Amino acid sequence: MLGNRLAFSFLLCWSSASSLCGAQTAGAIVPEQISINLNAPTEEFPHFWEQMFGSGRAILSLRDDYRSDLRAVHAATDFKYVRFHAIFHDEAGLYDEDDRGQPIYNFSYVDQIYDGLLAEHVKPFVELSFMPAKLASNPGALHSFWYRPNTSPPKDWTKWDAMIFAFVKHLINRYGDDEVRSWYFEVWNEPNLDFWSGEPREESYWELYDHTAKAVKNVDSQLRVGGPATAQAAWVDKFLRHCATNHIPVDFVSTHVYGDDTSKDVFGASKAIPRREMVCRAVKKVHEQIATSSMQHLPLIWSEFNATYRNVPEITDSTYMGPWLADTIRQCSGMVTMMSYWTFSDVFEEQGVIKAPFYGGYGLMAERGIPKPAYNAFLILHRLGEKRLSVPSDSVLATKRSDGTYVIAVWNYAEPNEEGATRLFELDFLGKDVKHASISLVDEEHGNVRRTYKNMGSPQFPTERQIKDLQKAAELPQAAKAKIQDKRLTISLPAHGLAVIEIN
Repeated sequence: MLGNRLAFSFLLCWSSASSLCGAQTAGAIVPEQISINLNAPTEEFPHFWEQMFGSGRAILSLRDDYRSDLRAVHAATDFKYVRFHAIFHDEAGLYDEDDRGQPIYNFSYVDQIYDGLLAEHVKPFVELSFMPAKLASNPGALHSFWYRPNTSPPKDWTKWDAMIFAFVKHLINRYGDDEVRSWYFEVWNEPNLDFWSGEPREESYWELYDHTAKAVKNVDSQLRVGGPATAQAAWVDKFLRHCATNHIPVDFVSTHVYGDDTSKDVFGASKAIPRREMVCRAVKKVHEQIATSSMQHLPLIWSEFNATYRNVPEITDSTYMGPWLADTIRQCSGMVTMMSYWTFSDVFEEQGVIKAPFYGGYGLMAERGIPKPAYNAFLILHRLGEKRLSVPSDSVLATKRSDGTYVIAVWNYAEPNEEGATRLFELDFLGKDVKHASISLVDEEHGNVRRTYKNMGSPQFPTERQIKDLQKAAELPQAAKAKIQDKRLTISLPAHGLAVIEIN
């Protein structure tokens, strides 16, 4: 449609307050020249970042808004697994005891929870947590989360083993061997933090893991069980040594890290690590620990990650997430089997009932089914191909789909709350005479519902009309069409901007 690169830069200069448009853009900014050889050898590029998502605790999956958000995110990413806490919390009703102290199992809500996921073509990544009150060795060991999960070891290991066996056996009976063998069973959540109150903490978690893994395998040796599900990429080397030394079954390694975890907590180092590097540097650390262990074959599943573990609207509710996510995908590729973004929805109550739609929640979907910029970033990054081409840039990811389409992600990373400078990317395509491109954008003016919300006056409790307006404002516009002139495409991106370019 547009025949020269200056006109195309004008099309893709999205900040209405900027004077860096059209011919002025090329004169004001030195282009960053990036060569992309479309005939270069490729490497496998599985979509590891969108295979699993975290969510609010188990019982919330029975809510209509949870399931509506799940459908929306599944439609955008085709994700396969969901992970949540507290399937053993008393509100799910699984465990009780009679007057003689004999266990009573009730699978009514458990069945409804898992039936609901499977009906939406999503499988459970089963986090085995937390402790039922009548099985807890310390009924007062309650976590500070609003729903107050119990973090103590069981009062009776025989009863714990029996509960795990009965739980897993029930799943096999209800869903069949083949189905449940395609799930994962993860032992607990972040036992190195205050989610586990056993003492000594590390050794008591080994005891929990050993009992649980053996109970799962006693039902079916082909079921997949793993851990240690730690925060801050901790304990993995020691966990592997423990399992190898004691011949404890383990089928995968899982752990967590967030962009604002400290280098001291993750690496024992004093030098600060930038938010954009923390996650994948932690992934590399654990990847290498597995590779140098006696269990080199184990897959690494990063069962929680995000740019922050805090509630920061300028991060998780903002366009910042597009470049941060794209750059994390670029860096982590090849080192991890799956990464689980925390979370797909703000139907989430760890801090209590939501008090406003945009409070910095972890979800891709804000309250009342409103897609955030992060949702739109996942939506367009889903279009990336299954093969990756090498590109000498920390702001570009080039891929090829099985249908022959080349898909390139380009982003302008800047720290949260930084205005940052507009960047001009000059993409030179080598090896093929490409002519046409479609460009999808997420930035301040595209797919950014928070801008509309602020213009409304940031209502704490939006009306039904306002909710519909916000849902409409969150929609991405249709991809822009452009001609590639002389195998070159020049694109201007504001800070926090993400573009995905499809070339047929």
